Amino acid sequence: MKPTLDTVAAEAGVSRATVSRVINGSPRVSAEVKTAVEAAVATLGYVPNRAARSLAMRRTDSIALVMREPDATVLNDPYLGNIIIATSQTLIGTGVQLVLVNAQNTEEHAQLADYVRSGHVDGVLLASMHDDDPLPRLLLEAGIPTVVGGRPARPLLGLSYVDCDNEGGAQLAAERLLSAGRRRVATIAGPQDMTAAIDRLTGYRQALTAAGRKADRVAYGDFSRESGQQAMTELLTRYPDVDAVFAANDMMAAGAIRVLRDAGRTVPTDVSVVGFDDIELARHTEPPLTTVHQPIVDQARTMTEILLTQIGGDPVSDPVVLPTELVERESA
Repeated sequence: MKPTLDTVAAEAGVSRATVSRVINGSPRVSAEVKTAVEAAVATLGYVPNRAARSLAMRRTDSIALVMREPDATVLNDPYLGNIIIATSQTLIGTGVQLVLVNAQNTEEHAQLADYVRSGHVDGVLLASMHDDDPLPRLLLEAGIPTVVGGRPARPLLGLSYVDCDNEGGAQLAAERLLSAGRRRVATIAGPQDMTAAIDRLTGYRQALTAAGRKADRVAYGDFSRESGQQAMTELLTRYPDVDAVFAANDMMAAGAIRVLRDAGRTVPTDVSVVGFDDIELARHTEPPLTTVHQPIVDQARTMTEILLTQIGGDPVSDPVVLPTELVERESA
């Protein structure tokens, strides 16, 4: 016969209710009792009935990872792919399942809010948020534990987030170009409705201003390779003497390198290029890309761990900002 709560309780010398508290992670048991129950569980090979436990605790043992981007962007953006993989890996062994949701417009936001409020998931991770996104507020108002990847455009009481030091990383990139003697440093900035892109543009401007240089050589992209090509073409037209470019992500940097090559500019002899993210692509551009490493895997893992603790009843955590660092390769 399969072991039950009662047989575990008898083996540990405690009550059935105490066993239940230990299995469900309740803090209302002593360390000695917890050790005894865990030993009994191991000895008997007891496996909790997750369905019954979830019903009793009104939990689904699932969380949603929500991205607000076109389907093609989610499929092609290595940053988002790494977030999905790292989140899934963090959940291994927890018994919690991951639900992927892509909510692109107001109608889909409303549908998602209704889905979450109906109790289909225990909490939500939000990635790739834009500043007009109503989801954080809707989820908080519904009492759903929520953690955001990246600094929200507007602070919301009760909302946890995990960010990377985008501003500091961009400063490192621009300072690297300046220290190499580059005098006409341009940037390909990301979409200005995303705080990561705003902070990276701010970091670029701060570095150039501190060096006594104008920080006005700016073109904008949407974090795609194609937009990096378009922005680099625009920069060469407006500023043909440009000798360095900081691109706000590696995909746009790769697009910029292609346009420079097609225009007869050698990287880094004629124009130095630095990216941001340190995705796998950065190792395979020609030449390999100098870039700012942001700990994408650590970000996703931290977001997931914070969400799980909040689902378990812990209070909302303070913001977490992870460090960035410059990775030297051959493009600058």
